[in-house]
Amino acid sequence: MRNSALVVVDMLYDFIDGSLACQNADNAVKETLKQIDRLTKGQGGEEHEILDTFPILFIRDHHPADHCSFTCNGGTWPVHCVAGTHGGDIHEHLLPYVREELTFDKGCDSNLEQYSGFEGTNSAGQSLGEILELLDTTDVHVCGIATEFCVRNTCEDLLKAGFRVHLLKDCIAYVSHEGHLKALEEMASQGIVIE
Repeated sequence: MRNSALVVVDMLYDFIDGSLACQNADNAVKETLKQIDRLTKGQGGEEHEILDTFPILFIRDHHPADHCSFTCNGGTWPVHCVAGTHGGDIHEHLLPYVREELTFDKGCDSNLEQYSGFEGTNSAGQSLGEILELLDTTDVHVCGIATEFCVRNTCEDLLKAGFRVHLLKDCIAYVSHEGHLKALEEMASQGIVIE
């Protein structure tokens, strides 16, 4: 698994059981934990050592309360993932793998809608693409929520940036099953590997 990394997109409570709860979300979290076990198997040692050999990066929708995407502000979505709320938190079972420098927040500007993890930055202001380059990553495994929106946009941007993209289909949740299947088909046609 050398030169590989896992990108976990928006596994946040509002998308799991909150205001924008998606289909298959609980299962996606469980399957992601299984994948992490599989991908890090045989690497032994402390969790921080495992992360050094197989980086796990987190994307987080991180909105201000007056974000333009909220219906109350003229947007398309109910209020979700407001910074500092439970709904905006990463699922507790994934927290042991979260590192501040490998967590990228998007949607932080009230006037900007951002779906792709590529548009987020970590606390040092670095982008996902920059960090993956620093880690000498060639292959990126992607999981998260939701297939049709943030997962798809992140996968497509990773592909455009020259990474080999592997979408872990058992580890994703979606707004609608039909939209999920259509998005998978369209991503596969672009060269994203559906696993």
